[in-house]
Amino acid sequence: MGAVRMDFNAKTNPGRESRLQQLEEDKVWDVLIIGGGATGAGIAVDAAARGFSTVLFDTQDFSEGTSSRSTKLIHGGVRYMKNPRDWKLVREAMIERKLLLGNAPHIVHPEPFILPCYENFEREYYMAGLCLYGAMAYGGYEVGKTEFLSAAETIRRLPGVKADGLKGGVQFWDAQFDDSRLNIALMKTAEARGALLLNYVPVVGFERGCGGEITVVKVKDKFSGKEYSVKTRMVFNAAGVWADEIRRMVSPEVKPFIRASRGSHIVVSTDHFGGKTGMFIPKTSDGRVLFCIPWHGVLEIGTTDKEEKDISFNPEPTEEEIEFMLETARKYLAYPISRKDVLASFAGLRPLFNPNAGGSTAAVSREHSVIPEFKNMITVTGGKWTAYRKMAEHAMSVAVDQGLIYKRPCPTKYMSIYRDNEFNPDEIEAEILKGTLTDEQLKAYAVHCRDTQFAMTPEDVLYRRLRIGQMNKAKTEELLLKIKDVFEAEASE
Repeated sequence: MGAVRMDFNAKTNPGRESRLQQLEEDKVWDVLIIGGGATGAGIAVDAAARGFSTVLFDTQDFSEGTSSRSTKLIHGGVRYMKNPRDWKLVREAMIERKLLLGNAPHIVHPEPFILPCYENFEREYYMAGLCLYGAMAYGGYEVGKTEFLSAAETIRRLPGVKADGLKGGVQFWDAQFDDSRLNIALMKTAEARGALLLNYVPVVGFERGCGGEITVVKVKDKFSGKEYSVKTRMVFNAAGVWADEIRRMVSPEVKPFIRASRGSHIVVSTDHFGGKTGMFIPKTSDGRVLFCIPWHGVLEIGTTDKEEKDISFNPEPTEEEIEFMLETARKYLAYPISRKDVLASFAGLRPLFNPNAGGSTAAVSREHSVIPEFKNMITVTGGKWTAYRKMAEHAMSVAVDQGLIYKRPCPTKYMSIYRDNEFNPDEIEAEILKGTLTDEQLKAYAVHCRDTQFAMTPEDVLYRRLRIGQMNKAKTEELLLKIKDVFEAEASE
């Protein structure tokens, strides 16, 4: 479910005005980042923490694109175990998973998953594979123990699973997180270290020097319409599925190297599915796996993998995808879940670096790529949320190798990530779902998000600072109107 954006007429925010004024200074930034999703946020934290002057722009809200539309997992990637060539990727993700649990325990937590088994010897087969998966976390990066479960124990730990024909199950561990909330926290972490961060300021052009290097990035504030020319020593292109669009602005004849894969999810009520354990479905007709995960008081089911030719800001799941997820989940759930049970749906577009690939995007590696080009631009694409910090470290090391920045130690491995101590969004969401949150309390939180969390529209609050936008479509439409005045223009003031 994509957000239906209201008019761009946000209230004047003194903090934002101050940030925009910095763009008018005659300053050459060390690092300029295009894109405020997981990749851009990670680079901003890394660059600012190393002491480089850092500025970041996003054409939308931070994480409004792919980075707020994930399956909410910090994981090694069970399905990558099928190919030994991907084991290095799994191992790297396992290490990053443990680091994130330590650096952001308020956003990332361990999560058990159970794989229900209905065929003879299926349990033994998957137990062997999942034990190998768990072993990839050797050296102190383990999260939990892989267990062999009886049918009775599987039902006890996974209420709502289909009992008919159940032979037992296998439980393993990964981690769950709130993607957009982590993204905003990373932005606050970068800001605390001196980074200048601006959402709703798209890049509209470039100026290049006589040697072909980028000297100026032209940007435009969506709210005021004012344009700025920003000088920089180097550029990180972290625009995700829009990376080729940025590259074409620099040089129209560049060869595209991004393929987009649409990953869709549905959200249903937990009324028929008790417990806090996720369910892992190991085989689907499209060659992927499917997760059914308790999340913020609802059950999230996903994901799909379909190539997307139409690169839009608000991709939507197709009815075919929704029915595919329902049909796959029905085979494992006691309650016959149907279209009427879907509270909301959402889709994200994964950027995959594979310029010459054909066939299914499910077969394209999720490993990230760092590509230097145009003398002083580095495009970073691919990868996944779990490895965002490692991707940033890699991107910075390439910038050093290219002579674009000085070599300085990477300090992010054990760096604590920002925590909002004034409001607890989980509690606010719970009260919204119970119907006990007052309009005044909601408005107070919206003002807080506007003034301290970069929010510029009602959708920014409900879709990303809170997650009700992804959880309940009907409730979100009702709440949007209640906080609209927090963001209306102050023409009379």
